[in-house]
Parts: sequence; structure tokens; C-alpha cells
Amino acid sequence: MEARSPEPVNRNRDVTINIRAHLAQRELIDRAAEALGKSRSDFMLETACREAEAVLLDRRLFMLSDEKFQQFMELLDAPPSANENLRKLLSTKAPWD
Repeated sequence: MEARSPEPVNRNRDVTINIRAHLAQRELIDRAAEALGKSRSDFMLETACREAEAVLLDRRLFMLSDEKFQQFMELLDAPPSANENLRKLLSTKAPWD
């Protein structure tokens, strides 16, 4: 799954998202937005989109038909192809060792 960037901030937006918050939450958001030189709306939208992408990319469950599952298992069971770069990587001592 390829991550898509949120719409650019200079593009006209055509839907409204309403959200209720505590005063302290709004003030926190406003301070963070100001620190980045962004409006509250831009900050909230960019942050929400970034988190939404992270949630979707972190999904670990995926469903396959029986046929696709069998193909997937065959690929997993097949011996790996020769890969010199991977061999070098796996034979290199980790920096923390």
C-alpha cells in the first residue's frame, strides 16, 4: 500500500470537519500550530492525516481467497533467490555488537 500525501494546503477544501474539544486541548493545539507557523486548521488536518496513514499502514491483518493464500504460502516456502547484498548484510557485524 502506497502512502498518499494529504492534499496541499493551498487547495480549496470542499468539506467541513467539526470537532469539540476542551479549552486546554485547543490551547495546546494552537501553541503547537503557532510553533510551526501553521493555522490551527492546517496543523490539525496535517496531523490527523499523518496519523491516519500510520494507522492504515500498520494494519497486519489481510484477507486472501484460498487460491491467493496458496500462492502466498508457496512464495513463502520457496527457497530465497541469490542476493549478494542480503548475504553481505547478514554477515556484517551489527554496530552495537
